[in-house]
Amino acid sequence: MSPLWTIAEIVAATGGRPEGVLDGPIHAVSIDSREIAPEALFVAIKGETHDGHDFVEAALAAGASAALVSEDYFARHGGRNLVVVPDPLAGLVALGQAARARSRAQIIAVTGSAGKTTTKEAIRTALSAAGETHASIKSFNNHWGVPLMLARLPRSAQFGVFEIGMNHPGEITPLVRLVRPHVAVVTTVAAAHLQFFGSVADIAAAKAEIFLGLEPGGTALLNTDHDWLHILFNRAGKAGVGRIVTYGFDDSADWHIERADSTATGMRARVVHDGRTFDLKLPVPGRHMVANAVAALAVAELSGEGVKLALEALAGFGAPEGRGATSRLGPGDRPLLLIDESYNANPASMAATLDVFAGTKAPGGARILVLGDMLELGPQGGVLHASLKEKVLAARPDKLFLVGPAMTALAEGLRDAVEITHAAAIEEIGETILASLAYGDAIMIKGSKGVRLAGLVQAIRDRFS
Repeated sequence: MSPLWTIAEIVAATGGRPEGVLDGPIHAVSIDSREIAPEALFVAIKGETHDGHDFVEAALAAGASAALVSEDYFARHGGRNLVVVPDPLAGLVALGQAARARSRAQIIAVTGSAGKTTTKEAIRTALSAAGETHASIKSFNNHWGVPLMLARLPRSAQFGVFEIGMNHPGEITPLVRLVRPHVAVVTTVAAAHLQFFGSVADIAAAKAEIFLGLEPGGTALLNTDHDWLHILFNRAGKAGVGRIVTYGFDDSADWHIERADSTATGMRARVVHDGRTFDLKLPVPGRHMVANAVAALAVAELSGEGVKLALEALAGFGAPEGRGATSRLGPGDRPLLLIDESYNANPASMAATLDVFAGTKAPGGARILVLGDMLELGPQGGVLHASLKEKVLAARPDKLFLVGPAMTALAEGLRDAVEITHAAAIEEIGETILASLAYGDAIMIKGSKGVRLAGLVQAIRDRFS
C-alpha cells in the first residue's frame, strides 16, 4: 500500500526543515496526540485552549514518525524527528494544498445552515458503493479541520467529500479555494449564527462563497426548499458557475421529491429526475433525511456513477451520532427509544427534528422531549425560540424538558399547554430527566453543542443499555 506521504514529500510541501529525521513513509496525519497511529505525522497546532507543542513528546513516544513544529518551539526545545516550519497550521494548509493538487478524485464540498454533516455522510455512503471514498470525519469543517481532512486524502481515492462550515462572513472562501470541488452542495439557508450576521440574506450570501472555489466546469447543487434560492442563483451566476442543479420537494426541483412517506423502519420516497422515477428507501425517519439522501443521488449521477448503486447503498444509511442517530436500548419487546440530535441546533434543524418526533411512537411508554438552547442567534434569539411553540405542540410530548436560559421564551409560551421542567443548565436537570425515564419510553434530545446535551445521551445509554 502506498504511503499517504513520505517525510521528503512533507518537507517539500511545507517548505519545512528536517531536524533529526530520516525519509520514510507516513500513513496518517493527526493533530491529537491521543489518537496517534504508527508512522504518523503529528501537527502541533496552537488552538484556543491547548497548544499542540505541549504534546510533541507524547506524540513521538506514542509512535509518530515525525512532528511538524514551529521555529519557536525548536529554538526553545530542540529535538529529533521534527519538521520545522514558521507556523504548523500554515504547514498543514500547505500539506492539504499538495494533497489536492496530486489527487485525481472527484471532489464534493458541502455547506448549509443545517444538514451539512448528514448530507456529507449520505454522499459518502452513496459514492463508497462505486469506489474508494475519502470524507471528512465528524464536523471537521473549519480552518484546521478542512486542511487536516485534505492532508489525509489518499493518493488512490476516487472520491473526496468535504464539509465546509462557517459562522462569520468570509470563512468559506479560503476553505473552498483549498478544496476546489467539482460539485458544491448547499443544503439550505436558515437563521443560524445570526449573532454574527445582519440578516438571513447575509447568511445566504456567505454560504454562496462556496461557488468561488468551484473547478472550471463544476456544478452547484442547491436545495430548493428555502426562501433564499434566488440569492444563491444570483451569486452562482456572478461566480461564473456554468451549471446549477436543484433538488428538493419544490415542484421546480430538477431532482423532485414527489412524495415521502414514513414507514415502520424509516422513510420511503418517490424521486423524479429527467423523466425517470426512483424509489428511495431509508432506514431513518424524517423528510429532511429524504432531502439529504436525494442530494447524494444527484451527486452520484453528476460524478458519473449513476444512481443504482447509490440507491442500494442508501437503503442501509444511518444517521450520524448526534444528528438523528436512533437507538433501541434494553429489552427487545419494550425498549427505550433514544433519538440523539444533541450535536447542534438552529430554527431550521429544530423544526425538522420536531416534525420527526411528531411521527414517533413510543414502544409502550411516554414520549419525552428534551430541547436545549439554540446558540449564536443574537438579538432575535428570544423570538426564534418562542417561534417553536406550534411545532412543539404539534409534536405532542407527554413531558417536555427545556435546558438553557434562551428556552425561557419558549417555556413562557407553553406553560399552560404541556408539562414543562426548565433549568438553566443540563447539570441542574440531568438527573431529573434520567429519573423520569423507563423502558418503553421514546426520548428525543436536541440542542446546540454548547448546551452539552451529549453527556445526557451517554448517561441514558449507560443506564438503559
